[in-house]
Formats: sequence, C-alpha cells, structure tokens
Amino acid sequence: MVITEGEKMQKFHKATIVVAAAIASLVLAGCSSDSSSSSLKIGSLLPETGSLAFLGPPEFAGVDLAVAEINEAGGVLGADIEHIRGDSGDTSSDIAQQTTDSHISAGVSAIVGAASSGVSFTVIDKIASAGIVHFSPANTSPDFTNYADDGYYFRTAPSDTFQGAVLGQLMAKEGAKNVVVLNLDDAYGNGLAKYAMAAFSGTSTNIVYNPTAAEFSADVAKAKAAKPDAIALIGFDETAKILTEMIKQGVGPNKVKTYLVDGNLSSGAYADLPAGIMTGVKATLPGVFADDSLQERLLGVDPDLTDFSYAAESYDAVILIALAAEQGGATDGETIRDNLVSVSKGGTKCTTFAECKDLIADGVNIDYDGVSGPVEFANNGDPSVATMGIYEYTANNNYVALPAQFITGDVPAGE
Repeated sequence: MVITEGEKMQKFHKATIVVAAAIASLVLAGCSSDSSSSSLKIGSLLPETGSLAFLGPPEFAGVDLAVAEINEAGGVLGADIEHIRGDSGDTSSDIAQQTTDSHISAGVSAIVGAASSGVSFTVIDKIASAGIVHFSPANTSPDFTNYADDGYYFRTAPSDTFQGAVLGQLMAKEGAKNVVVLNLDDAYGNGLAKYAMAAFSGTSTNIVYNPTAAEFSADVAKAKAAKPDAIALIGFDETAKILTEMIKQGVGPNKVKTYLVDGNLSSGAYADLPAGIMTGVKATLPGVFADDSLQERLLGVDPDLTDFSYAAESYDAVILIALAAEQGGATDGETIRDNLVSVSKGGTKCTTFAECKDLIADGVNIDYDGVSGPVEFANNGDPSVATMGIYEYTANNNYVALPAQFITGDVPAGE
C-alpha cells in the first residue's frame, strides 16, 4: 500500500492532537489532585465493634461535632475538612489494620484513635511511617510516653500514671486496707494496675485475667481468697461477666467496695445486674464532666447517646489538628505534627476553633483550652496537665459525676 505525503501529514497532525490531548488530561488530573490534597482529611479509628464498642458512639459524635463546627467557621485554610469514618475493632481482630490501610490510601493527614491502647500499638508504626499524625482521644497506657513514633503520636487522655495515682489514693482515702486489683492482660490493664497499686498505701494483690476467657470463676475465686475490703476492676465490656461472678461468689459490690475505671464505666453495660447492686461503686474517668451545653451539642449529632465518655477528648483532638494545620499553613501530616505542641500552650488563651483561627490570622500565638479541660502537650505528645473525674453509681445502676471530687493537676512522669 502506497501512502502519499498528504496522508502522512494528516496522520502526523492527528497523532499530535492525540498526544496534546493526553498531556492536557494529565495536567488537569494533576491540578485536580493538588486541589483535593490541600483540604484536610481526617480518618477515625474508633470502636464500632469489639470489646470497647460502647465507647464508639460518644467518640464518633465528638469527632463529627468538631468537624461540623470547624466547617461552619470557614474550614481550614479556606476549605472544608473531611471526616472518613473507620472502625478499630479490638485486639482480637485485624480490623484496625484494614482501616488504617484504607485511610492511608485515602490520603488522610491525621487519624483519630484508637480508643484501646492495645489496638493503637498494632498500628502506631504503620501510621508514623506514613507521615500521618496518630491522635488518640482515649489511650492511657504509659508505654506511649517514650515510644519511638518520630513525634507523630499525640493523645488528649493523660497517661495512667495519673489515673492510677488517683485510683490508688481514692481507695486508701475511703478506708481500704487490703485491695485486689483485677485487670485484663494488655498494655492498658497492666499499666493502670501497676500505678494504682503503687499509689495505694495498704496491701494489694494483683490478679491478671484473659479478657477473652469464656468465664471468670477462677479469677474471682482468687480475688475472694485474698479477703479484700475493696476490689478494683480494670477492663472493658467483659466486666459485666466478672461482676456477675463476683455476686455469685459473695464478693459483689453489695458486699465488697468496688471501683471501676474509664474502660468499664458505662451507663448501659450493667442493666442486667440486680437492681441497685451497683449503688456506691465509684469510677475514675479522665477529663472534665461533659456539661449540659456540650451534651446538647453532641445529642444534636447523635440523639441516641447515653454515655459521653471521651466525647470531649475526641472533639478536642480534631480541633487541635485543625488549628495546627491552620497555624502551619498546610494540611500535611508533618506540618500538623510540628505545630500541635505550640497551639496547645504558651500563647493567648482561646476556647473555640473560630476564636483561635481569628487569632492565628492576626499573627497571634495561641493556647487552646478545650472542652476536655486544659490541654498542654509535652514535647512527647502527652498532656502535661489533666483533669481526672470521679463518678458514682446510684440505685438505678447508672452513674453520676461527683464534681467536687474531680482533680486537676500535673501528670506524673512514668518510668
């Protein structure tokens, strides 16, 4: 077949047009990618399933409320922020790994979660290696304090050096001389038990249990054998089974003074226990009490909320991430990491995203104080000042805050 010079020129022009169109398409795609990456994306890694699922609703509500209020105030750097919801599961599954991989692929700059210290330890290296801020509203294990995370890990909940000290001192103050600390076997349970017993002035016995066990009769029998005048339970949703066994063996809360902690403080988990059996049980929970104003705003996000544990800390985590990006002038993980400490202390006090954002725009250094209380990060990402709440169960097996007993102070250093 003979091709004329004219046909050659026609084919050349067509090829040139196709190549030019392809180049233009790539340029436009690149511009589109740059535009989307300038808006802040935050992924959540919070419990929808697993042993801490009861903590999920208030934590998700806190994140969603913060996102809504940030966007109402004009967003971050002129763009709305996006929340990509994700389940953390618990340590018995690989759900957290799957969610983390999905968030990394989606291009998030920060991940809020997990609630469980044990779950966070399964993903912390992956998140830090991706250059993403890992911000937990509820991790309390002391093992995070000196963890090699390249500065990407932060938390609004204080280390259990603080909760442990408050719990141990509370039991002693209320007259206990011989306590049993019954805790689940993980980083959270072992750490909190350690510091609670260290702060307790009397005799203490530590019993560590497997939270996935089918039943807990042997563990409770060991506790009973120690003849305690107080029992501290450090665990998650398996606590209801342990309390049932304690009642069966004659060492229930109606017989032996009982204490709970943040991981098992719940308004609904003990509804099936005998009426009034929880009366007088006390519990510790980091953070200030969620006041009526905050509860009303949270209920506007999720009308079905019955617990508010760690809602405030989740809210503050998102606000702090957004303020760090606003101050740093960019939404990438490194910029957020490098500005989180400075927006939490040392500047002009402000208490809302809109107020703080205006100060930043005026070139003012800020000090955000949140709905969870004073927030001041040490250089390792730990809160250096915190509030510990004390709660007490009433005759309906639900709990109330005891504001007069709340404690605000410096968080003790761990080992």
